[in-house]
Amino acid sequence: MAGGIRGAMGIVSLILIAGALVLMFFVVLSGVTNSTPLNKTYFLRADTSSIAGARPVSQWTYFYVCGSGNTDCGKAVPALPFGYAWVGGGDGAPADLVGSHGKHTTSTHYYYLWRFGWVFYLISLFFTVMAFFTALLAPCSRLASGLSGLILTGSLFFFSLAASLMTAEFVQARDRFKAAGMSTKIGRYAFGFTWGAWAAIFLATIFLFLGCGAGGRKDDTVRSSRGATTSGGLGNVGFFRRQRSRRSARGSFVDNDSQRRVKDEYA
Repeated sequence: MAGGIRGAMGIVSLILIAGALVLMFFVVLSGVTNSTPLNKTYFLRADTSSIAGARPVSQWTYFYVCGSGNTDCGKAVPALPFGYAWVGGGDGAPADLVGSHGKHTTSTHYYYLWRFGWVFYLISLFFTVMAFFTALLAPCSRLASGLSGLILTGSLFFFSLAASLMTAEFVQARDRFKAAGMSTKIGRYAFGFTWGAWAAIFLATIFLFLGCGAGGRKDDTVRSSRGATTSGGLGNVGFFRRQRSRRSARGSFVDNDSQRRVKDEYA
């Protein structure tokens, strides 16, 4: 029974981890090709036609700043500074977004929010991939379930930081654009995939730990009781054998004594 519960928990966890990885890769690869859903995945879309050096419409993805439909993307840059949407310009951009970082395009606040969020996202992706491979043995092993749960806990920690920082970054940027009178909106695909992956990792972590603890002490108790019963039964068998041998010895002693008395009388 416990093995069946552990197997079910392990299989469900494996499916959840695989789903989380797919969603995370959708976010990381957004803007790479013009295919659905990658062409619809962006964190923020804003009308930047009034900003010098910017596209008419800018969409911020994981590696790129792109135009409408994630086309006309710039160069892929790790931890892309927010202000790279208007490199070489910036006049007309909201003042809170512009600063000394990223070729004097991005303020300190928005520069480091994205930089740390970007790094934590990659760290979480690495731990999630590791957890997926260890979770392959989770349906049949308590050790694998526990190890996968620990690895996924690390992934959940870093992913919580990444999702929180990214959400704060682009929600605040949206508010700055709106305050400047520019039309803007949050990308529902990017944040839907991100928080959907977070929920999947969270549930998978719980199921892995439940699978690790499923029937552990109970199985040990059952094994101990079975062992005690078996040893007790063997002990009883041995006892009866000893009693039988003692009775046989006593009977032979009585017979020998009777034979001696008869011989003495006839002698």
